[in-house]
Amino acid sequence: MTVDAANDTTGITGTGQRTEQPEPARPGGVDVPPFPVFDAPGVPEHVSDVSAVHREVTYARAIGFRPLKMDIWLPRQAAGPVPLVVWVHGGAFQLGDRRELPPTFAPDSVFRLLNEAGIACATVDYRHSLEAPFPAQLHDLKAAVRYLREYADHLNIDSDRFGAWGESAGGHLAALLGLTGIREDLDGGLGAQGHASGVSAVVDFYGVSSLVDIPPMDMPEGVFPPALTAAVPAGMSLQPEQMLVGGSDDRDLLAAASPVSYVAPGAPPFLLVHGDSDGLVPHSQTDLLAAALADAGVEHDVVTIRGGDHCFFGAEDQLDAILAAAVGYFSWKLGRP
Repeated sequence: MTVDAANDTTGITGTGQRTEQPEPARPGGVDVPPFPVFDAPGVPEHVSDVSAVHREVTYARAIGFRPLKMDIWLPRQAAGPVPLVVWVHGGAFQLGDRRELPPTFAPDSVFRLLNEAGIACATVDYRHSLEAPFPAQLHDLKAAVRYLREYADHLNIDSDRFGAWGESAGGHLAALLGLTGIREDLDGGLGAQGHASGVSAVVDFYGVSSLVDIPPMDMPEGVFPPALTAAVPAGMSLQPEQMLVGGSDDRDLLAAASPVSYVAPGAPPFLLVHGDSDGLVPHSQTDLLAAALADAGVEHDVVTIRGGDHCFFGAEDQLDAILAAAVGYFSWKLGRP
């Protein structure tokens, strides 16, 4: 059976006329419901006086792929519908998951700080680059946003006050989510339908903005042991930007996966935060996005962290202030509950 056949209940008669075909036989004559494409949030776990968490929520299923999961952190003291921020993890599009924060961050700090400010947080998994090439990752995040709007009343969140926050590869994807809110051609067909997939504010921590202009990643020998790379197809480049687009160095494909390619008037406000000593994603990547946002008249702020390497290594003493600034930005742009 093909996808077209699965969705087609008509047939062709010998005279060339299309006729309705009977449904396939049901076991025991019992109607079988459609396979679910997402699950309801379920019952939250109270993890503190501040937060309740819906864990392992399946926000989308797709044939041939693992279920896509999110955890939804809700502020317990909220009186009315609250804003929500989608957190997008980093990992060079190759590694990581929704529960992992950068090694310089305290565990769960992003989620907890947002809840303390009265803001819900959905931390979201997406397909890595060898699971599916771009734009699959953006399709996944858009499906996550639609899911959250589908259950906004149930979760006591305000579907008109969504933001996105990501770091490294997640910053790249959060930027794309912010810049493509009205691009229906990039929505994908996964998960809940009938809802907008845009957001109203973006915080981008040291994300890549132009895959065409990113210098090659130069990792010290031994960082990727053989067991880590054993599943990489022979001949596939380990460069994150090339792996993201199917192992290609084609400039058109790289540009199509770059946030700078989608900057346009009307985009939501951005806060760009980047260390001036980032040896993995140079500060010039933030400069490129800031310039494009300025040219389009999009509101944005740039914060440069003195001495900060990737993940703000070397600037750990500034981390509390950095995270507070990001949470404060969302409180400002999305409004306090």
